Amino acid sequence: AWAGREGSERARGRMAAGCRRLLVGLGAQLRGRCSLAPAAAHRASFATIISKQVHSSTWWDEHLSEENTKFLKQCTAEEYKALTASKLNPLKDEPWPIQPWQPGSRRVGLVAVKLGMIPLWTKDGQRHAVTILKVQDCHVVQCIPKEKSNENAATIVVGGKNASPFYRSEKVLELYTEAGVPPKQKITQFKVSDNAILKPGTPLYAAHFRPGQYVDVTAKTIGKGFQGVMKRWGFKGQPATHGQTKTHRRPGAISSGGDPARVFPGKKMPGKMGNIYRTALGLKVWRVNTKHNTIYVNGSVPGHTNCLVKIGRA
Repeated sequence: AWAGREGSERARGRMAAGCRRLLVGLGAQLRGRCSLAPAAAHRASFATIISKQVHSSTWWDEHLSEENTKFLKQCTAEEYKALTASKLNPLKDEPWPIQPWQPGSRRVGLVAVKLGMIPLWTKDGQRHAVTILKVQDCHVVQCIPKEKSNENAATIVVGGKNASPFYRSEKVLELYTEAGVPPKQKITQFKVSDNAILKPGTPLYAAHFRPGQYVDVTAKTIGKGFQGVMKRWGFKGQPATHGQTKTHRRPGAISSGGDPARVFPGKKMPGKMGNIYRTALGLKVWRVNTKHNTIYVNGSVPGHTNCLVKIGRA
């Protein structure tokens, strides 16, 4: 036991000596670079090391009481609610002049919330399965001219559904402050023609589209995790009997052994399923409810209930 204790003390002594040599070396390098006095350079080297240790970050409410945190959240919610209500009338801020529509014009799209699916009957008695999309707090956040983005069309940044500002950086909040709108949960870009440019802060509604139009809806699909080939790719599987042992849901052979001696890229195999962006193309708009600001589109839409989707022209 005494030998082990002596060995540990000897190791700690070597570690301390190494740290002293490291600090002395850093001080010598700093004196050589900055041409300072020995004492000043030595203090500067220690100050540099200490400053790296004390650098840390905290949450915004870490040093606030529960009452102050609740009060700040309440005040912010009321302020953003009033800010959103003030943008309901675009005539207050003198919007940019509206240009006439021309063949080939490309308009901006919307950011909406997927509410779910319901059946819808037409006047001739036909039944259609439709998805309800609610346009909630949708505003134009930024307008990037084509001269600035070095592209052949201007870019409109659109945001939807107000979000809390407490967990976003100041650099991100500057974008919304310039537009005069609350922070958004989702923002996306649309390429528009020169006659379809909108002023930042302009509100967008479900009436942006008309019944009979066709739209493309983009959203992130529901994540299924790691799945096998039968669920992921729809494989038939192998027989349940006739000598099969623990291979009923397996893919089987994935390549031949001799000639290629490799597995070709893109082979359908088990892996992660879902949680990727998909676009449903050419969905017909059956109905637009201006009172509740909802759009009824034909068929299913990617994503889970209450997810945010991007609606653009087809």
